[in-house]
Amino acid sequence: MIIPGVAGRIARQADEESKARFDDAMGLLGGAEQRDTLITPAIQAGAVRGWCLRDHEVCCGISGNIDWLRNEFADIQLRLGPAHALLAAYRSLGVDLLRAVGGRFSLFLWDGVRNFGLVACDRFGQMPVYWARGADQALAFGPTATAVCGLLGERPGLSDQAIFNYLYFHMVPGPSTAFEGVEKLLAAHALVANEGQWQVQRYWEPDFRENADASMHEASEELTGLLSSSVARLASGADSGAFLSGGLDSSTVAGLLARHEPNPKTYSIGFDADGYDEIGYARLASERFHTQFNAYYVTPDDVLTELPKIAAAYDEPFGNSSALPAYFCAKLAVGDGRTRLLAGDGGDELFAGNERYAKQEVFEHYTRLPDWSRRFVMEPLLFKLLPQSGGLLGKARSYVRQAKVPLPDRLQTYNFLNRLGARTIVTDALWDAVDESIPRQLDRELYHQPRTASRLNRMLYLDWHHTLADNDLRKVNRMCQLAGIEVEYPMLDDHLVEFSTRVSSDRKMKANRLRDFYKRTFKDFLPADIIDKPKHGFGLPFGIWMAEHPGLQDLAGDNLARMRRRHYVRNEFIDEILRLHREHHAGYYGELIWILTMLELWLTGQGYEP
Repeated sequence: MIIPGVAGRIARQADEESKARFDDAMGLLGGAEQRDTLITPAIQAGAVRGWCLRDHEVCCGISGNIDWLRNEFADIQLRLGPAHALLAAYRSLGVDLLRAVGGRFSLFLWDGVRNFGLVACDRFGQMPVYWARGADQALAFGPTATAVCGLLGERPGLSDQAIFNYLYFHMVPGPSTAFEGVEKLLAAHALVANEGQWQVQRYWEPDFRENADASMHEASEELTGLLSSSVARLASGADSGAFLSGGLDSSTVAGLLARHEPNPKTYSIGFDADGYDEIGYARLASERFHTQFNAYYVTPDDVLTELPKIAAAYDEPFGNSSALPAYFCAKLAVGDGRTRLLAGDGGDELFAGNERYAKQEVFEHYTRLPDWSRRFVMEPLLFKLLPQSGGLLGKARSYVRQAKVPLPDRLQTYNFLNRLGARTIVTDALWDAVDESIPRQLDRELYHQPRTASRLNRMLYLDWHHTLADNDLRKVNRMCQLAGIEVEYPMLDDHLVEFSTRVSSDRKMKANRLRDFYKRTFKDFLPADIIDKPKHGFGLPFGIWMAEHPGLQDLAGDNLARMRRRHYVRNEFIDEILRLHREHHAGYYGELIWILTMLELWLTGQGYEP
């Protein structure tokens, strides 16, 4: 498995042991033919599928698909290469060079004369950067947490807080990691050192505007042009194909790819399970755009065979069940001779495509009522005077309970830990070791971070981090790396992202119609059935299959048995979810069994015995 990115160690002095650790860490990321490295008394660093350069006392490296936002640096990159462009940008702009670099990248720079350093990832964290300080105060950084641990020469202890955060989010959100003392840069953040003192800084944030001064026609033309250009640029120079789920974004990307490459190859995944199979929509898009349609039906036996490998491929516990179909889709493309896949991730988070955005607007109607009517009329009537029955009254009480929870906390109403009760799930030992408020704090910090943003745009920005950087991009990146193929995200083009911040909230979601502006723009381009289809994803019917497949029952049972011997989850809760899965809702409780199974598979794969 090749993992692109920058990695290294910056210290006052390098000894032979640290050089050996550096070689070992780089070896975990890619073979010698994939690496460009440099060694000085102060720095051992390199780039996998990237470029390094040393000019006197300045060392720098960069990896990725870099799109310079200023022409003079784009020209240097074209003539001399990305590392030369990075050095020129530093000579001209200093730390402000990060305002001029875009695309998918990670980079490092060290100026030995000024004692100035820089390590950064792109605006959406498409190429992650993990980091830690060693005992000698050296800075270690890399594209995986395990690479950083290798550079430190030790594997730090597991973080109980990270395990709790995983149970809450089904992944470990930044800036913390599963390992004590190891952190990851949030998207659009950098480590900056002046006089050797490293600090994390945010170098870019969106400027959301609501004026929508362009006409609908002009805005639609701009969106179409920007996305088409992004697809063309990212598909260029490679044997490219595209993921095709049959949703809005993957269908648009496939269709625009067909404009630039006749009969492109597309790849889809199906499931023999009611409510999960979307291959009909994918086939519809393929027929519209005349793509070479390739599909694979994932089976329960596939899950049984590949799941331990998939869980171990992540350097932190990762519970998104759509990782498995993403892997099989990538494998299908590799077997078909593709070297790069275009993915549609990002459209929902730029143009308001998730159902919870519309639901929150419904709840906000209640908050707009006069305070006296809520406090002295509706709430006493619903909760004290009327019988506690179900039906319409029960729905009204549920509505008011949720509406009373402020954003962004309300977005987690259906979170397993909130709905079932964290104290009924986690052990006393784990509860006493963690701060249960931290997941909510992480959401709140991100939600309130944009200085000028509507309620909708704040939710979008939150999802840029937790849904994209921490989840979907991590999922697709690592599964493509495991399969052996590059992936690019046309929706995350910097110019397109900036354009999305100029589309008003009322256009993005009009009268609670999700992605209204986007759908109007592409209504004559995409099939009507895809425009109007309900939101769906690459989800895996694990709970449904487990109910009938003995092998999956054994897989889950064995891993849950090991989980019982750890101090994370109550044994009685494990008993309860197995019972509920058998007797009630296999799909719903199967997802929770999946989350715990993936955690145990990761712990076991990393060598953490119960």
